[in-house]
Amino acid sequence: MYRVLEPLETAKIKFKNRLVMPPMATQKCGQNGEITDAVVQHYSERAKGAYLALIIIENSYIDVAGKGMANMMSAADDDMIYGMEKLAAAIHAEGVPAVMQLNHAGAFTTREITGLEVVAPSAVKSEFVPGDDLPRPLTVAEIKKIISQFAEAAGRVRSAGFDGVEIHSAHGYLLSQFLSPLSNQRRDQYGGSLEKRMAIHREVIAAVRKAVGADYPIFLRLGACDYAPGGSTIEDGVRAAQLCVEAGVDILDISGGLCLQHPTNTGPGYFADAAAAIKAAVTVPVILTGGVRKIQEAERLLEAGSADLIGAGRALLADPAWAKKQMDTLA
Repeated sequence: MYRVLEPLETAKIKFKNRLVMPPMATQKCGQNGEITDAVVQHYSERAKGAYLALIIIENSYIDVAGKGMANMMSAADDDMIYGMEKLAAAIHAEGVPAVMQLNHAGAFTTREITGLEVVAPSAVKSEFVPGDDLPRPLTVAEIKKIISQFAEAAGRVRSAGFDGVEIHSAHGYLLSQFLSPLSNQRRDQYGGSLEKRMAIHREVIAAVRKAVGADYPIFLRLGACDYAPGGSTIEDGVRAAQLCVEAGVDILDISGGLCLQHPTNTGPGYFADAAAAIKAAVTVPVILTGGVRKIQEAERLLEAGSADLIGAGRALLADPAWAKKQMDTLA
C-alpha cells in the first residue's frame, strides 16, 4: 500500500489517509468576518468525495485588533458561531473532518493599531533586520487579554462542531513574532531565551486546553525556522515543538517562520528539513506543507520520514478536485 493511503489514528482524531488541506485565506468572508455562502461552497467543493483526510480552515482572527486583512474570517465573538456551524456541517456532510485555525496578526494588523505602515507577511524577506519598524511591545496586561481571547475563540470552535482547533504561530504573525529573536527583543518574562520567547505559546495552549477540554485535539502551526541570520534555527524549532507538546499540543503543523521562505529548498515540502528534525524529536503527528503538487511528491516525503501527514495548499486552491484526480493516478 502507498504510504499516502495509509490511515493514521490518534487517541483524539482519525485520518483516513495522509493528505491534508492546509489553511489558506480565501478573503470570501463578509466585512465583519462572517462566513458567507461563498466560503461554505469553497470548502464543500474541496471536501467532495472525502478524498482528503482533513481540512484546516483558514486563519480566523480572535479579536478585531488582530485582524490581518480585509474579509478575513472571524472567531472573535459569539455572533460568528452560527456561520461556523454551517461551515463545519457542510464539510462533515462530505465525510471529512475539519479543524479551524485561530490567529492574531500582531504587527501585521492595521496601522490604526500598530501606529506603523506595515507590509503583508508575504512581503517579509530574509533581509529583515532587528529593529526595522517594530511596533511597540505589548504590555503584559495586553498579552494576558490575547491569551484569553485565544481560549474564548477556541471554545466557539468546539461549540460550532469542528473536530479540532489550530493555533497559528508561523508566517510572521503574533505568536511567530514572539518566537523569533529577529522580532522579539523584550527583556521580561516573554523575551530573551527560547523558553521565555515560548512562554506566551505555553500559556495560550494551557488556556485553550482549559476551554476545549482534555479530549479535544489541539493543533499548532509552528514557524520552525527563520532561515535568516540571527533568526530562529531548526534546533530552536525542535525545542519549541517539544515545549508545545509538553504544554498539550496533539499535532504539529510545520511551516516557515518569521521570514516565510526557505533560502534553498524550493521543491516539494519546502520545510522538510525542519519537519523531519521535529518528527524525530516528538511523539505526536507532524504535518508538512509547501509546494506539493502531485501525490507522488507527498508519497516521497512520507517515505523519507519528513512528516506523518502532507498538506497540499495551492494545488487545492487552484483545483477543488485535485485530491480526486491525484488519487486516480494511483489506481
